[in-house]
Amino acid sequence: MTPPETPATRQTPLTVRVFTQRFSSTPLGARLARRLVLHQLDAWGLPHGTETSDTAALLVAELGANAVTHGRVPGRDFEVTLKLLGRTLRIEVSDTRGELRPPPPGTRRPTLPPLAETGRGMLLVEALADRWDVLDRVPLGKTVVAELDLPR
Repeated sequence: MTPPETPATRQTPLTVRVFTQRFSSTPLGARLARRLVLHQLDAWGLPHGTETSDTAALLVAELGANAVTHGRVPGRDFEVTLKLLGRTLRIEVSDTRGELRPPPPGTRRPTLPPLAETGRGMLLVEALADRWDVLDRVPLGKTVVAELDLPR
């Protein structure tokens, strides 16, 4: 006979879902990454048009564009990984160019001219994500991770 559960032994089950895909380091690859992420989130129960889905799409679009623009190595793809970990959505975008890294979270960035066309991407990531960081990618490159806390 199994002893009755006590509050200390009762745990909420944690469902982990993972989606990983490589894309060509082109603007079309970045666009496809955003669209496939939206499709995968919908399949996981985060429908199109919700705040979470829209925010995730913006993060993937920006990080994908950065990977294609700043992290591109000819002949190498970039990779997008989504992880749904309980109430957290983790977005990872990896490229093979480790020497060009965005400034870490919380770093003061130089003031840009008002009409500058570049230099604001990671400001968007910082504003949209609950947490983000830049990690080393083994064996080479970097991974930018952005996490969103999902509503209950």
